[in-house]
Amino acid sequence: MEKIVSLSKRRGYVFQSSEVYGGLNGCWDYGPLGVELLRNIKEQWWQTMTSREDIEGIDASILMHPRVWEASGHVANFTDPMVDCKECKARFRADQIEDAMCGNPAYKGRKASKCQHEGKFTEARQFNLMFKTFIGPTEDNASVVYLRPETAQGIYVNFLNVQAASRQKLPFGIAQIGKAFRNEINTKNFLFRTREFEQMEMQFFVKPGTDEEWFRYWKAERLAWFIGLGIDKDKLQYHQHEPDKLAHYAKDAFDIEYLFPFGWGEIEGIHNRTDFDLSRHEEFSGKSMKYFDEEAKERYTPYIIETSAGASRSFMAFLVNAYREEEAPTADGKTETRVVLGLHAKLAPIKAAVFPLVNRDGMPELARNILQGLRPHLRVFYDDSGAVGRRYRRQDEAGTPYCITVDSQTLQDNTVTVRERDSMQQTRVGADALPEYLRKKINAA
Repeated sequence: MEKIVSLSKRRGYVFQSSEVYGGLNGCWDYGPLGVELLRNIKEQWWQTMTSREDIEGIDASILMHPRVWEASGHVANFTDPMVDCKECKARFRADQIEDAMCGNPAYKGRKASKCQHEGKFTEARQFNLMFKTFIGPTEDNASVVYLRPETAQGIYVNFLNVQAASRQKLPFGIAQIGKAFRNEINTKNFLFRTREFEQMEMQFFVKPGTDEEWFRYWKAERLAWFIGLGIDKDKLQYHQHEPDKLAHYAKDAFDIEYLFPFGWGEIEGIHNRTDFDLSRHEEFSGKSMKYFDEEAKERYTPYIIETSAGASRSFMAFLVNAYREEEAPTADGKTETRVVLGLHAKLAPIKAAVFPLVNRDGMPELARNILQGLRPHLRVFYDDSGAVGRRYRRQDEAGTPYCITVDSQTLQDNTVTVRERDSMQQTRVGADALPEYLRKKINAA
């Protein structure tokens, strides 16, 4: 993880938020390459979902009526048990003490559980994870609102609006990508647990009785999506929630977990939420949330199959999965260690880098012309600094799948060298054919 965090800062993927002021715990900023990788992940997810005829999109407000969170159970149930150390004032989740380390710098490497056994901790108390704020000029109970802790509720309260506007029939889904906020007691493991994050959620509405079939379908579909974008299938697994560990809304639940350096961690949840959410919003709002089935001539409350992926956690999984170190030959016949981010070409922030072999003989001008010709089609990068081998290594580390070199042969026949990141193989390609050549390579990846 230290190597991933270091590379993320060095290559412009992720920075600590407010770093010049010492940073803000649990908050991160995405740099030039990071924002592109995150956008590519979200675009691949969005395209996968909304290219289907049975899924519509929505973008609901972050701020919602406070009764939404009463109906959903978040006001009453969205809590973690919290304890404080009386000595160093560090704060811990009471159910994670065994895995936590003491917060006192004087006891570096000490388990927090030892402090607990010595009676240094307060009694556990429930801590609600929702961020609270106020609407309007007064800060009183009547003006309290919450930053949403999940994006799903915005979909549920708009179920009938979307259904009527799109004229969809069950089964159909509603997809959304958006920010969510949780006031975590402890943030840890880089991007894995943060206070501000993005979710990619799709809620699929089905007729009761067909829910188990659709649950199995979406469980398989979502695992296949990660594998299709390059995640090592041996580092993915399902984790089923035990009956006594199910959330209050769930009939069944599986997590898709990735094997991070710190162990298995959830990157997506697939849940059978039954009719809990729509029924609760009907109860609390007094408005019917039932669907009229014209074919069956009956009215019922749909069941919901939820797929909920963390965009930030997916980003981290793709980044960790892509990182590797390997021995590579050098120009003098020796070998050196090269760091590679083997990102899937569809996700890579920069698709191609363009180099002039030397900064003379008209090569920089030709390279610039090629760069401008590619920019309408792909995100590309220009580099004329240092030996070509060094430039290759920089792009390997940044995750760029293709490097294009303008050399003396280019001056003769207008062909360039295209070097592939993973195999390091080089191919001569006509400069005019580059956009189509790269497009086919990326789409075939």
